[in-house]
Amino acid sequence: MKSQEINIYREVQKNADMAIKAIDTISDKVYDRELSREIARQSVRYSEFANKAAGKLVEAKAEQYHSNYLADMMLKLGIHTNTLLNTSTGHIAELMIKGSNNGIIELEKVLKHNEEAGEASTLLARQLIDLEQRSIKSLKEYL
Repeated sequence: MKSQEINIYREVQKNADMAIKAIDTISDKVYDRELSREIARQSVRYSEFANKAAGKLVEAKAEQYHSNYLADMMLKLGIHTNTLLNTSTGHIAELMIKGSNNGIIELEKVLKHNEEAGEASTLLARQLIDLEQRSIKSLKEYL
């Protein structure tokens, strides 16, 4: 497996892992039953992407993405700070949309910098971008 493919699989795994952690952190602040169901469904889909990317990295005997304790704490602190005074459904949806937008940006950057990567890794990243875009669309209903 090319190093460019490894870079893409790691970014897919990182992106999905961060989304799962964000959902886990914010889910206890969600009081709207429908929004709670929506983000739970999203978490399952992100898990599928994280597992696919991890599986490809294991097959290639490449190092997987390992989260950084400081980055995890910053993510959680950011969520707790942003929801300290406002846990409205619209605000939670807005935070989730911003996270998905950041995920799309990071995936697009890794694709741009690894244009020689194989079709399978690029397709997986594009599918995750599609999931992020569909998530944004569904979250807009809660604004």
